[in-house]
Amino acid sequence: MNKSFCAVLLAGLVGAAEAAVVVKPVPYEIEGEAFEGLLIYDDAVTQPRPGLLMVPNWLGVTEASAEKAARAAGDKYVIFMADMYGKAVRPSNPDEARAAATAVRSDRALMRKRAQAAVEVLKAQTSQVALDSSKLGAIGFCFGGGAVLELARSGADLQGFVSFHGNLDTPNPADAQNIKAPVLVLHGADDPAVPQEQVDAFIAEMKAAQVDWQLVSYGGAVHSFTNPLANVPGRNEYHPVVAARAFKAMNDLFDERFAAP
Repeated sequence: MNKSFCAVLLAGLVGAAEAAVVVKPVPYEIEGEAFEGLLIYDDAVTQPRPGLLMVPNWLGVTEASAEKAARAAGDKYVIFMADMYGKAVRPSNPDEARAAATAVRSDRALMRKRAQAAVEVLKAQTSQVALDSSKLGAIGFCFGGGAVLELARSGADLQGFVSFHGNLDTPNPADAQNIKAPVLVLHGADDPAVPQEQVDAFIAEMKAAQVDWQLVSYGGAVHSFTNPLANVPGRNEYHPVVAARAFKAMNDLFDERFAAP
């Protein structure tokens, strides 16, 4: 993430209270391999707030994903965006993204390991930002939505998991019994990348494991409905009304989960 982009993002997201969104690259390692995610938060908030791990779409850590994280964070959350590929892998087009995502999706143990490592990085940010590390959740988009569901199936100790237009399949559906917190799937009813057979299998998986789960199927929405850059009609297409509803559903879940006892 280049410094000029961070400056633009800060300038563009200044709110009425003159608060700015901070975007900080955070380097880390997994078994000696270099990774770099982003810490994103509103610097006007001084009280500790909940944290969300965000796994981006198959393009990984990009300017567009940082902008989405900033808007999702608002003044409610600290967000740490995971690097699922490694610092040396930054896809620049769909073919490169497909190759990088396929390599991770084909090894669900690796996917889970990298997502959990990013959770630990988020937890460690209490010295950098006002973060309440007792209130943590995870969100993901497209490829990232599937990764967040795998994180849930791994038994990650978070308070909620939200998938936006993500893949729902898994090679190990019995692992759903490890899920410790509510799961919310926000799905485009007309998404060709996630066919009804996959949806039905996911529902059966959740029921069999007696998970606290919700699946919201939005009529008229396809894949990538939260992505303003998605413009392939009938396949990958931004739907601003559905996007707003989906983010509200995310906030409603976390408001419930993070409410003071």
